[in-house]
Amino acid sequence: MKEWNPWLAYPLLTFVAATGVIALFVALYAFPVAAARAVLAMGRRTGPWRTGADDPRIVPVSSGEPAQFSYWARQLREDVTSAVAAAVAVLRRLLINQWLGTGARNLLRGRRPSSSPAENAFTTVVMVLTGPAFGLGAIVGASAAALFLLLVLLFFGALLALVLGALAAAALALRGLDRAGLLLRRIRMKCPYPGCYRPIDLPVYHCPGCQAAHRRLRAGRFGVFRRVCACGERLNTSFLTGRHKLTSYCPHCDLALPVTLGTIRIVHVPIVGGTSSGKTMLMAAMVAGLRSWADRGELSVDYATADDRRELHRLKGQLDQDGWVQKTAAQQPRAFMLRVERGRRRRLLYLYDPMGETFGDAVVVREQQYLAHTDGVVLVADVLAEPEVRRSLGGSDAQRAVDARPSPEGPKDTYDRLAGEFAAMSGRRARTPVATVVTKRDVLDQLDSLPTPGIRIDEWLTRIGLGDLVQSLGHDFGDTRYWAVSARAATGTGAFDGESRRAAESVLWLLSRTGLPVKPLLTGEGGKR
Repeated sequence: MKEWNPWLAYPLLTFVAATGVIALFVALYAFPVAAARAVLAMGRRTGPWRTGADDPRIVPVSSGEPAQFSYWARQLREDVTSAVAAAVAVLRRLLINQWLGTGARNLLRGRRPSSSPAENAFTTVVMVLTGPAFGLGAIVGASAAALFLLLVLLFFGALLALVLGALAAAALALRGLDRAGLLLRRIRMKCPYPGCYRPIDLPVYHCPGCQAAHRRLRAGRFGVFRRVCACGERLNTSFLTGRHKLTSYCPHCDLALPVTLGTIRIVHVPIVGGTSSGKTMLMAAMVAGLRSWADRGELSVDYATADDRRELHRLKGQLDQDGWVQKTAAQQPRAFMLRVERGRRRRLLYLYDPMGETFGDAVVVREQQYLAHTDGVVLVADVLAEPEVRRSLGGSDAQRAVDARPSPEGPKDTYDRLAGEFAAMSGRRARTPVATVVTKRDVLDQLDSLPTPGIRIDEWLTRIGLGDLVQSLGHDFGDTRYWAVSARAATGTGAFDGESRRAAESVLWLLSRTGLPVKPLLTGEGGKR
Protein backbone atom coordinates (compact mmCIF):
# COMPACT_ATOMS: atom_id res chain seq x y z
CA MET A 1 0.00 0.00 0.00
CA LYS A 2 1.28 3.43 -1.02
CA GLU A 3 2.05 5.88 1.77
CA TRP A 4 -0.12 9.05 1.73
CA ASN A 5 1.79 12.22 0.96
CA PRO A 6 0.51 15.29 2.91
CA TRP A 7 2.02 17.61 0.32
CA LEU A 8 -0.69 16.55 -2.08
CA ALA A 9 -3.37 18.14 0.24
CA TYR A 10 -1.73 21.58 0.20
CA PRO A 11 -3.43 22.75 -3.00
CA LEU A 12 -6.82 21.67 -1.63
CA LEU A 13 -6.22 23.37 1.73
CA THR A 14 -5.01 26.46 -0.05
CA PHE A 15 -8.18 26.50 -2.15
CA VAL A 16 -10.37 26.08 0.95
CA ALA A 17 -8.51 28.80 2.86
CA ALA A 18 -8.69 31.17 -0.06
CA THR A 19 -12.36 30.42 -0.49
CA GLY A 20 -12.96 31.15 3.21
CA VAL A 21 -11.08 34.45 3.10
CA ILE A 22 -12.87 35.57 -0.05
CA ALA A 23 -16.21 34.48 1.38
CA LEU A 24 -15.47 36.46 4.55
CA PHE A 25 -14.71 39.64 2.63
CA VAL A 26 -17.79 39.15 0.45
CA ALA A 27 -19.91 38.55 3.54
CA LEU A 28 -18.52 41.69 5.19
CA TYR A 29 -19.53 43.59 2.08
CA ALA A 30 -22.90 41.89 1.61
CA PHE A 31 -24.07 42.23 5.22
CA PRO A 32 -24.17 46.07 5.50
CA VAL A 33 -25.37 46.45 1.91
CA ALA A 34 -28.25 44.01 2.42
CA ALA A 35 -29.15 45.40 5.84
CA ALA A 36 -29.06 49.03 4.66
CA ARG A 37 -31.10 48.38 1.53
CA ALA A 38 -33.65 46.33 3.52
CA VAL A 39 -33.99 49.09 6.11
CA LEU A 40 -34.44 51.73 3.41
CA ALA A 41 -37.09 49.59 1.72
CA MET A 42 -38.88 49.14 5.02
CA GLY A 43 -38.86 52.89 5.59
CA ARG A 44 -40.25 53.61 2.14
CA ARG A 45 -43.11 51.14 2.65
CA THR A 46 -44.25 52.63 5.97
CA GLY A 47 -45.37 55.86 4.32
CA PRO A 48 -46.90 58.03 3.19
CA TRP A 49 -44.37 60.46 4.61
CA ARG A 50 -46.12 63.56 3.27
CA THR A 51 -48.66 64.93 5.77
CA GLY A 52 -52.25 64.49 4.64
CA ALA A 53 -51.43 62.14 1.76
CA ASP A 54 -53.77 59.21 1.22
CA ASP A 55 -52.55 55.70 1.88
CA PRO A 56 -54.13 53.24 -0.58
CA ARG A 57 -53.56 50.38 1.89
CA ILE A 58 -55.91 51.87 4.47
CA VAL A 59 -59.69 52.05 4.46
CA PRO A 60 -59.96 55.76 5.37
CA VAL A 61 -63.29 55.61 7.26
CA SER A 62 -64.92 52.88 9.29
CA SER A 63 -68.10 51.40 7.88
CA GLY A 64 -69.78 51.74 11.28
CA GLU A 65 -68.48 55.12 12.47
CA PRO A 66 -67.63 58.24 10.42
CA ALA A 67 -64.13 58.24 11.86
CA GLN A 68 -60.63 57.33 10.80
CA PHE A 69 -59.04 54.36 12.51
CA SER A 70 -56.19 55.31 14.79
CA TYR A 71 -52.68 54.49 13.60
CA TRP A 72 -52.27 51.84 16.25
CA ALA A 73 -55.52 50.09 15.38
CA ARG A 74 -55.11 49.70 11.63
CA GLN A 75 -52.14 51.33 9.89
CA LEU A 76 -49.56 49.88 12.29
CA ARG A 77 -50.49 46.39 11.14
CA GLU A 78 -50.32 47.44 7.51
CA ASP A 79 -46.97 49.16 8.04
CA VAL A 80 -45.43 46.17 9.78
CA THR A 81 -46.70 43.74 7.13
CA SER A 82 -45.55 45.98 4.28
CA ALA A 83 -42.17 46.62 5.89
CA VAL A 84 -41.44 42.94 6.47
CA ALA A 85 -42.56 42.06 2.95
CA ALA A 86 -40.34 44.83 1.53
CA ALA A 87 -37.32 43.64 3.53
CA VAL A 88 -37.81 40.02 2.44
CA ALA A 89 -38.20 41.12 -1.18
CA VAL A 90 -34.99 43.18 -1.06
CA LEU A 91 -32.97 40.37 0.53
CA ARG A 92 -34.34 37.85 -1.93
CA ARG A 93 -33.62 40.08 -4.89
CA LEU A 94 -30.07 40.81 -3.73
CA LEU A 95 -29.24 37.21 -2.90
CA ILE A 96 -31.07 35.20 -5.55
CA ASN A 97 -31.18 37.58 -8.46
CA GLN A 98 -28.14 39.78 -8.10
CA TRP A 99 -25.45 37.97 -6.09
CA LEU A 100 -26.16 34.30 -6.88
CA GLY A 101 -28.16 34.54 -10.09
CA THR A 102 -25.86 37.09 -11.71
CA GLY A 103 -22.58 37.53 -9.79
CA ALA A 104 -21.80 33.93 -8.75
CA ARG A 105 -23.09 32.45 -12.04
CA ASN A 106 -20.91 34.78 -14.13
CA LEU A 107 -17.86 33.93 -12.04
CA LEU A 108 -18.45 30.21 -12.48
CA ARG A 109 -18.63 30.83 -16.23
CA GLY A 110 -15.24 32.53 -16.14
CA ARG A 111 -16.64 36.02 -16.47
CA ARG A 112 -16.59 38.97 -14.15
CA PRO A 113 -19.67 39.51 -11.89
CA SER A 114 -20.68 42.38 -14.16
CA SER A 115 -20.75 39.88 -17.11
CA SER A 116 -17.68 41.30 -18.84
CA PRO A 117 -15.29 38.57 -20.11
CA ALA A 118 -11.93 37.82 -18.54
CA GLU A 119 -8.77 39.17 -20.20
CA ASN A 120 -6.93 35.81 -20.42
CA ALA A 121 -7.00 32.16 -19.44
CA PHE A 122 -5.44 32.82 -16.02
CA THR A 123 -8.10 35.37 -15.16
CA THR A 124 -10.75 32.95 -16.32
CA VAL A 125 -9.46 30.28 -13.97
CA VAL A 126 -9.36 32.74 -11.07
CA MET A 127 -12.93 33.77 -11.77
CA VAL A 128 -14.11 30.16 -11.82
CA LEU A 129 -12.32 29.37 -8.57
CA THR A 130 -13.67 32.53 -6.94
CA GLY A 131 -17.30 31.76 -7.83
CA PRO A 132 -18.04 29.38 -4.92
CA ALA A 133 -16.42 31.78 -2.42
CA PHE A 134 -18.47 34.67 -3.78
CA GLY A 135 -21.70 32.67 -3.54
CA LEU A 136 -20.88 31.44 -0.05
CA GLY A 137 -20.05 34.94 1.14
CA ALA A 138 -23.24 36.32 -0.38
CA ILE A 139 -25.30 33.65 1.39
CA VAL A 140 -23.59 34.31 4.72
CA GLY A 141 -23.88 38.10 4.40
CA ALA A 142 -27.55 37.98 3.40
CA SER A 143 -28.30 35.50 6.19
CA ALA A 144 -26.54 37.72 8.72
CA ALA A 145 -28.53 40.71 7.46
CA ALA A 146 -31.76 38.70 7.75
CA LEU A 147 -30.85 37.65 11.30
CA PHE A 148 -29.98 41.24 12.19
CA LEU A 149 -33.30 42.49 10.81
CA LEU A 150 -35.16 39.75 12.65
CA LEU A 151 -33.58 40.80 15.94
CA VAL A 152 -34.39 44.45 15.21
CA LEU A 153 -37.99 43.56 14.39
CA LEU A 154 -38.31 41.49 17.55
CA PHE A 155 -36.95 44.39 19.59
CA PHE A 156 -39.32 46.89 17.99
CA GLY A 157 -42.12 44.35 18.24
CA ALA A 158 -41.58 44.19 21.97
CA LEU A 159 -41.61 48.00 22.15
CA LEU A 160 -44.77 48.14 20.06
CA ALA A 161 -46.39 45.54 22.27
CA LEU A 162 -45.63 47.71 25.27
CA VAL A 163 -47.03 50.79 23.50
CA LEU A 164 -50.16 48.94 22.39
CA GLY A 165 -50.61 47.56 25.89
CA ALA A 166 -50.24 51.04 27.34
CA LEU A 167 -52.74 52.47 24.85
CA ALA A 168 -55.22 49.68 25.54
CA ALA A 169 -54.80 50.25 29.27
CA ALA A 170 -55.27 53.99 28.77
CA ALA A 171 -58.44 53.40 26.75
CA LEU A 172 -59.83 51.07 29.40
CA ALA A 173 -58.79 53.51 32.12
CA LEU A 174 -60.55 56.41 30.41
CA ARG A 175 -63.71 54.36 30.00
CA GLY A 176 -63.46 53.23 33.60
CA LEU A 177 -62.91 56.78 34.86
CA ASP A 178 -65.93 57.99 32.89
CA ARG A 179 -68.05 55.20 34.36
CA ALA A 180 -66.67 55.67 37.87
CA GLY A 181 -67.29 59.42 37.67
CA LEU A 182 -70.93 58.81 36.80
CA LEU A 183 -71.34 56.30 39.61
CA LEU A 184 -69.55 58.35 42.27
CA ARG A 185 -71.54 61.48 41.44
CA ARG A 186 -74.71 59.41 41.10
CA ILE A 187 -75.29 60.65 37.58
CA ARG A 188 -77.93 58.67 35.70
CA MET A 189 -78.29 59.96 32.16
CA LYS A 190 -81.92 59.82 31.03
CA CYS A 191 -83.71 61.13 27.97
CA PRO A 192 -86.06 64.03 28.84
CA TYR A 193 -88.38 63.57 25.87
CA PRO A 194 -91.90 62.08 25.86
CA GLY A 195 -92.24 58.60 24.48
CA CYS A 196 -88.62 57.86 25.35
CA TYR A 197 -87.43 58.63 28.91
CA ARG A 198 -84.94 55.80 28.42
CA PRO A 199 -81.55 55.47 30.14
CA ILE A 200 -78.61 56.67 28.06
CA ASP A 201 -75.37 54.76 28.30
CA LEU A 202 -73.56 56.93 25.75
CA PRO A 203 -75.12 59.85 23.83
CA VAL A 204 -74.70 60.28 20.10
CA TYR A 205 -72.28 63.16 19.46
CA HIS A 206 -72.30 65.23 16.28
CA CYS A 207 -69.11 66.53 14.71
CA PRO A 208 -69.04 70.36 14.80
CA GLY A 209 -67.43 70.39 11.36
CA CYS A 210 -69.69 68.16 9.27
CA GLN A 211 -72.48 67.18 11.73
CA ALA A 212 -71.73 63.49 11.26
CA ALA A 213 -73.19 61.32 14.04
CA HIS A 214 -70.65 59.45 16.19
CA ARG A 215 -72.52 56.77 18.14
CA ARG A 216 -69.49 55.32 19.94
CA LEU A 217 -67.39 58.37 20.77
CA ARG A 218 -65.19 56.88 23.47
CA ALA A 219 -61.60 55.71 23.87
CA GLY A 220 -60.93 52.77 21.59
CA ARG A 221 -59.66 51.76 18.17
CA PHE A 222 -60.54 55.13 16.62
CA GLY A 223 -58.38 56.96 19.14
CA VAL A 224 -57.62 56.95 22.85
CA PHE A 225 -57.76 60.62 23.82
CA ARG A 226 -59.09 61.93 20.52
CA ARG A 227 -60.44 60.60 17.28
CA VAL A 228 -60.42 62.11 13.81
CA CYS A 229 -63.77 62.50 12.04
CA ALA A 230 -64.09 61.68 8.37
CA CYS A 231 -63.97 65.42 7.69
CA GLY A 232 -60.69 65.80 9.60
CA GLU A 233 -62.13 67.37 12.76
CA ARG A 234 -60.57 66.16 16.02
CA LEU A 235 -63.06 65.02 18.65
CA ASN A 236 -62.39 64.32 22.32
CA THR A 237 -63.31 60.84 23.48
CA SER A 238 -63.94 61.30 27.22
CA PHE A 239 -65.76 63.53 29.67
CA LEU A 240 -62.33 64.19 31.18
CA THR A 241 -61.04 65.65 27.92
CA GLY A 242 -64.16 67.72 27.12
CA ARG A 243 -66.39 65.39 25.10
CA HIS A 244 -69.50 66.88 26.76
CA LYS A 245 -68.90 70.19 24.98
CA LEU A 246 -70.03 68.62 21.71
CA THR A 247 -73.67 68.63 20.64
CA SER A 248 -75.23 65.38 21.83
CA TYR A 249 -78.41 63.49 20.95
CA CYS A 250 -80.40 60.68 22.50
CA PRO A 251 -79.40 57.35 20.87
CA HIS A 252 -83.01 56.14 21.08
CA CYS A 253 -85.09 59.08 19.80
CA ASP A 254 -82.35 61.23 18.12
CA LEU A 255 -83.42 64.43 19.91
CA ALA A 256 -80.95 67.00 21.22
CA LEU A 257 -79.74 66.68 24.82
CA PRO A 258 -78.50 69.41 27.18
CA VAL A 259 -74.80 70.19 26.96
CA THR A 260 -74.16 69.38 30.63
CA LEU A 261 -75.65 65.89 30.43
CA GLY A 262 -73.24 63.43 31.97
CA THR A 263 -71.22 66.04 33.86
CA ILE A 264 -73.66 66.92 36.65
CA ARG A 265 -76.22 64.91 38.54
CA ILE A 266 -79.76 64.89 37.19
CA VAL A 267 -82.64 65.35 39.64
CA HIS A 268 -85.97 64.07 38.29
CA VAL A 269 -88.99 65.77 39.87
CA PRO A 270 -92.50 65.10 38.52
CA ILE A 271 -95.22 67.58 39.50
CA VAL A 272 -98.29 65.47 40.20
CA GLY A 273 -101.83 66.77 40.50
CA GLY A 274 -105.27 66.70 39.00
CA THR A 275 -106.57 68.81 36.12
CA SER A 276 -106.77 72.52 37.05
CA SER A 277 -105.00 71.88 40.34
CA GLY A 278 -102.42 74.55 39.48
CA LYS A 279 -99.47 72.35 38.46
CA THR A 280 -98.27 74.44 35.55
CA MET A 281 -98.67 77.73 37.42
CA LEU A 282 -96.80 76.22 40.36
CA MET A 283 -93.96 75.17 38.05
CA ALA A 284 -93.76 78.70 36.67
CA ALA A 285 -93.78 80.02 40.25
CA MET A 286 -90.98 77.61 41.20
CA VAL A 287 -88.83 78.84 38.35
CA ALA A 288 -89.62 82.46 39.26
CA GLY A 289 -88.57 81.74 42.84
CA LEU A 290 -85.32 80.14 41.75
CA ARG A 291 -84.61 83.13 39.54
CA SER A 292 -85.35 85.42 42.49
CA TRP A 293 -82.77 83.61 44.61
CA ALA A 294 -80.33 83.86 41.68
CA ASP A 295 -80.90 87.63 41.49
CA ARG A 296 -79.94 87.82 45.17
CA GLY A 297 -76.70 85.95 44.44
CA GLU A 298 -77.66 82.88 46.45
CA LEU A 299 -77.98 80.56 43.46
CA SER A 300 -76.91 80.26 39.87
CA VAL A 301 -79.85 79.25 37.66
CA ASP A 302 -79.83 78.84 33.91
CA TYR A 303 -81.90 77.12 31.25
CA ALA A 304 -80.45 73.86 30.04
CA THR A 305 -81.57 74.41 26.41
CA ALA A 306 -83.03 77.14 24.26
CA ASP A 307 -86.34 75.24 24.21
CA ASP A 308 -86.60 75.59 27.99
CA ARG A 309 -86.07 79.32 27.73
CA ARG A 310 -88.77 79.62 25.06
CA GLU A 311 -91.21 77.50 27.08
CA LEU A 312 -90.85 79.67 30.18
CA HIS A 313 -91.24 82.85 28.15
CA ARG A 314 -94.43 81.38 26.69
CA LEU A 315 -95.83 80.63 30.15
CA LYS A 316 -94.80 84.05 31.43
CA GLY A 317 -96.55 85.72 28.50
CA GLN A 318 -99.79 83.88 29.27
CA LEU A 319 -99.57 84.79 32.94
CA ASP A 320 -98.87 88.45 32.21
CA GLN A 321 -101.77 88.62 29.78
CA ASP A 322 -104.49 86.45 31.34
CA GLY A 323 -103.33 85.64 34.86
CA TRP A 324 -103.78 81.95 33.99
CA VAL A 325 -101.98 79.44 31.85
CA GLN A 326 -103.49 76.97 29.46
CA LYS A 327 -103.77 73.51 30.93
CA THR A 328 -101.10 71.00 29.97
CA ALA A 329 -102.05 69.09 26.83
CA ALA A 330 -99.20 66.57 26.70
CA GLN A 331 -100.00 63.19 28.19
CA GLN A 332 -96.29 62.44 28.30
CA PRO A 333 -94.45 65.68 29.08
CA ARG A 334 -91.05 66.84 27.97
CA ALA A 335 -88.88 67.58 31.00
CA PHE A 336 -88.39 71.27 31.69
CA MET A 337 -84.65 71.48 32.42
CA LEU A 338 -82.73 73.94 34.58
CA ARG A 339 -79.12 74.05 35.72
CA VAL A 340 -79.01 74.95 39.40
CA GLU A 341 -75.71 75.71 41.13
CA ARG A 342 -74.75 76.76 44.63
CA GLY A 343 -71.11 76.89 45.63
CA ARG A 344 -69.29 74.10 43.86
CA ARG A 345 -72.30 71.80 43.68
CA ARG A 346 -74.45 71.66 40.55
CA ARG A 347 -77.61 69.86 39.57
CA LEU A 348 -79.52 69.43 36.32
CA LEU A 349 -83.17 69.67 37.32
CA TYR A 350 -85.77 67.81 35.26
CA LEU A 351 -89.29 69.09 36.03
CA TYR A 352 -92.10 66.99 34.55
CA ASP A 353 -95.55 68.58 34.18
CA PRO A 354 -97.95 65.92 32.85
CA MET A 355 -101.55 66.74 32.07
CA GLY A 356 -103.88 66.30 35.05
CA GLU A 357 -105.94 63.61 33.33
CA THR A 358 -102.81 61.42 33.31
CA PHE A 359 -103.32 60.40 36.92
CA GLY A 360 -106.99 59.64 36.42
CA ASP A 361 -106.21 56.41 34.57
CA ALA A 362 -103.90 53.72 35.96
CA VAL A 363 -103.00 52.54 32.45
CA VAL A 364 -101.85 56.02 31.45
CA VAL A 365 -99.92 56.37 34.70
CA ARG A 366 -97.89 53.28 33.77
CA GLU A 367 -96.84 55.01 30.57
CA GLN A 368 -95.10 57.76 32.56
CA GLN A 369 -91.73 56.01 32.49
CA TYR A 370 -89.93 58.96 34.07
CA LEU A 371 -91.53 57.90 37.37
CA ALA A 372 -89.17 54.92 37.41
CA HIS A 373 -86.14 57.15 38.09
CA THR A 374 -87.79 59.86 40.17
CA ASP A 375 -85.66 61.53 42.87
CA GLY A 376 -88.56 63.35 44.51
CA VAL A 377 -92.22 64.15 43.90
CA VAL A 378 -94.10 67.44 44.13
CA LEU A 379 -97.70 66.55 44.99
CA VAL A 380 -100.04 69.41 44.14
CA ALA A 381 -103.04 69.37 46.49
CA ASP A 382 -106.05 71.37 45.37
CA VAL A 383 -108.06 70.96 48.59
CA LEU A 384 -111.02 72.75 47.04
CA ALA A 385 -111.46 69.71 44.80
CA GLU A 386 -111.92 67.35 47.76
CA PRO A 387 -115.65 66.56 48.21
CA GLU A 388 -115.42 66.61 52.00
CA VAL A 389 -113.91 70.09 51.95
CA ARG A 390 -116.45 71.35 49.42
CA ARG A 391 -119.31 70.16 51.63
CA SER A 392 -117.96 72.17 54.54
CA LEU A 393 -118.11 75.45 52.59
CA GLY A 394 -121.10 77.65 53.11
CA GLY A 395 -122.49 80.93 51.80
CA SER A 396 -120.22 82.90 49.53
CA ASP A 397 -117.31 80.54 50.21
CA ALA A 398 -118.86 77.92 47.95
CA GLN A 399 -118.99 80.40 45.05
CA ARG A 400 -115.39 81.47 45.68
CA ALA A 401 -114.38 77.83 45.45
CA VAL A 402 -116.19 77.44 42.13
CA ASP A 403 -114.55 80.61 40.78
CA ALA A 404 -111.14 79.15 41.70
CA ARG A 405 -111.66 76.41 39.07
CA PRO A 406 -111.12 73.38 41.31
CA SER A 407 -109.87 70.12 39.89
CA PRO A 408 -112.52 67.51 39.04
CA GLU A 409 -110.54 64.99 41.10
CA GLY A 410 -109.59 65.38 44.74
CA PRO A 411 -105.97 65.08 45.91
CA LYS A 412 -106.66 61.81 47.77
CA ASP A 413 -107.78 60.02 44.61
CA THR A 414 -104.81 61.36 42.69
CA TYR A 415 -102.45 60.28 45.44
CA ASP A 416 -103.89 56.77 45.76
CA ARG A 417 -103.38 56.10 42.06
CA LEU A 418 -99.88 57.60 42.09
CA ALA A 419 -98.78 55.66 45.16
CA GLY A 420 -99.86 52.30 43.78
CA GLU A 421 -98.29 52.68 40.36
CA PHE A 422 -95.17 54.38 41.70
CA ALA A 423 -94.42 51.43 43.96
CA ALA A 424 -94.66 49.05 40.98
CA MET A 425 -92.56 51.19 38.65
CA SER A 426 -89.67 52.39 40.79
CA GLY A 427 -89.34 50.04 43.73
CA ARG A 428 -87.96 53.02 45.73
CA ARG A 429 -91.18 54.49 47.05
CA ALA A 430 -90.19 54.22 50.72
CA ARG A 431 -86.97 56.21 50.01
CA THR A 432 -88.52 58.87 47.77
CA PRO A 433 -89.25 62.26 49.39
CA VAL A 434 -92.52 64.05 48.64
CA ALA A 435 -93.07 67.80 48.77
CA THR A 436 -96.83 68.40 49.13
CA VAL A 437 -97.86 71.86 47.99
CA VAL A 438 -101.34 73.18 48.70
CA THR A 439 -102.17 75.58 45.87
CA LYS A 440 -104.59 78.51 45.56
CA ARG A 441 -103.72 79.87 48.98
CA ASP A 442 -104.93 83.31 47.93
CA VAL A 443 -108.44 81.81 47.71
CA LEU A 444 -108.09 79.72 50.87
CA ASP A 445 -107.18 82.79 52.91
CA GLN A 446 -110.53 84.34 51.91
CA LEU A 447 -112.70 81.42 53.05
CA ASP A 448 -114.39 81.88 56.42
CA SER A 449 -115.59 78.27 56.45
CA LEU A 450 -112.05 76.88 56.71
CA PRO A 451 -109.30 77.63 59.21
CA THR A 452 -106.48 79.76 57.85
CA PRO A 453 -103.41 77.72 56.79
CA GLY A 454 -100.64 78.15 59.30
CA ILE A 455 -97.02 77.08 59.51
CA ARG A 456 -97.86 73.39 59.97
CA ILE A 457 -99.72 72.66 56.75
CA ASP A 458 -99.90 68.95 57.59
CA GLU A 459 -101.88 69.76 60.77
CA TRP A 460 -104.10 72.13 58.82
CA LEU A 461 -104.83 69.40 56.25
CA THR A 462 -105.83 67.06 59.07
CA ARG A 463 -108.21 69.68 60.53
CA ILE A 464 -110.07 70.15 57.24
CA GLY A 465 -110.56 66.42 56.70
CA LEU A 466 -107.47 65.30 54.76
CA GLY A 467 -105.81 63.48 57.63
CA ASP A 468 -105.89 60.22 55.66
CA LEU A 469 -103.77 61.82 52.94
CA VAL A 470 -101.23 63.05 55.48
CA GLN A 471 -101.01 59.64 57.14
CA SER A 472 -100.68 57.84 53.82
CA LEU A 473 -97.85 60.14 52.71
CA GLY A 474 -95.95 59.52 55.93
CA HIS A 475 -96.47 55.77 55.68
CA ASP A 476 -95.90 55.12 51.97
CA PHE A 477 -93.09 57.49 51.04
CA GLY A 478 -89.86 58.73 52.61
CA ASP A 479 -89.55 62.13 54.21
CA THR A 480 -92.40 64.56 53.51
CA ARG A 481 -92.82 68.34 53.76
CA TYR A 482 -95.80 70.59 53.27
CA TRP A 483 -96.29 74.09 51.88
CA ALA A 484 -99.23 76.33 51.00
CA VAL A 485 -98.59 78.64 48.05
CA SER A 486 -100.42 81.16 45.91
CA ALA A 487 -98.99 80.60 42.44
CA ARG A 488 -101.05 83.55 41.18
CA ALA A 489 -99.30 85.88 43.64
CA ALA A 490 -95.92 84.40 42.73
CA THR A 491 -96.17 84.84 38.95
CA GLY A 492 -97.36 87.24 36.32
CA THR A 493 -97.63 91.02 36.50
CA GLY A 494 -97.18 92.34 40.03
CA ALA A 495 -95.75 89.08 41.38
CA PHE A 496 -94.37 89.13 44.92
CA ASP A 497 -90.77 87.97 45.20
CA GLY A 498 -91.42 86.58 48.66
CA GLU A 499 -94.24 84.36 47.41
CA SER A 500 -92.10 83.28 44.44
CA ARG A 501 -89.32 82.20 46.77
CA ARG A 502 -91.87 80.41 48.96
CA ALA A 503 -93.10 78.53 45.87
CA ALA A 504 -89.52 77.48 45.10
CA GLU A 505 -88.96 76.05 48.58
CA SER A 506 -90.52 72.70 47.74
CA VAL A 507 -88.13 72.05 44.86
CA LEU A 508 -85.20 73.49 46.83
CA TRP A 509 -85.95 71.04 49.61
CA LEU A 510 -85.94 68.16 47.13
CA LEU A 511 -82.66 69.42 45.69
CA SER A 512 -81.19 69.58 49.18
CA ARG A 513 -81.97 65.88 49.56
CA THR A 514 -79.55 65.20 46.68
CA GLY A 515 -76.68 67.06 48.31
CA LEU A 516 -77.13 70.57 46.89
CA PRO A 517 -76.37 72.94 49.83
CA VAL A 518 -79.57 75.01 49.70
CA LYS A 519 -80.97 74.34 53.18
CA PRO A 520 -80.05 77.88 54.36
CA LEU A 521 -82.57 79.18 51.79
CA LEU A 522 -85.46 77.26 53.37
CA THR A 523 -87.59 79.19 55.85
CA GLY A 524 -88.64 76.15 57.86
CA GLU A 525 -92.31 76.64 57.01
CA GLY A 526 -92.60 73.23 55.36
CA GLY A 527 -94.25 71.11 58.00
CA LYS A 528 -92.57 67.78 58.68
CA ARG A 529 -94.37 64.53 59.11
